[in-house]
Amino acid sequence: MPKHLSLEELRSGLPEILAAPADNGTLEGIVIRPEPGSRREVESCEISLARGVHGDHWAKGCWKTTDDGRPHPDVQICIMNARCIALIAQSRDNWAPAGDNLFIDMDLSPANTPPGQRLQIGSAIIEITDTPHNGCASFIERYGRDACVFVNKDEGRSLRLRGIYGRVMQDGRVSLGDTVTKIAP
Repeated sequence: MPKHLSLEELRSGLPEILAAPADNGTLEGIVIRPEPGSRREVESCEISLARGVHGDHWAKGCWKTTDDGRPHPDVQICIMNARCIALIAQSRDNWAPAGDNLFIDMDLSPANTPPGQRLQIGSAIIEITDTPHNGCASFIERYGRDACVFVNKDEGRSLRLRGIYGRVMQDGRVSLGDTVTKIAP
């Protein structure tokens, strides 16, 4: 595993993250989490309102639930900027431990992808939710305390560098290399 980067090293990579496209991004990574702590990278998968990312543990229950105890659709899909995880992880084979489902080369800041913004990826449509996505103890363990501070504090927080959540609006298939396009709700 690569050494954890310092806050200064991470901040020096911010211009590359900020250069991500505002539209017509690219799906760079897909991760299914069959069980908590388990990760499986795939080249393509189905996503649906009923099951989220097919095979992901979200459908079995998660940290946020509806009043009747079902997994909450506002946290169905975890999405992170591919440039940000590339900097933090330092190696492509170290992206999956972040725990996100989709890694997208696209500006995920609130100004570009506010809650309610829809993204078409492959034949699926995802709507960005307002649920905050924050680094946690597991993120610190995997990438270091400075990485968690980088994504959770100040500019990192305001740019949502840790990522965002989305809910499925149209079932479909997503594949590596798919274009990610903003569409009107």
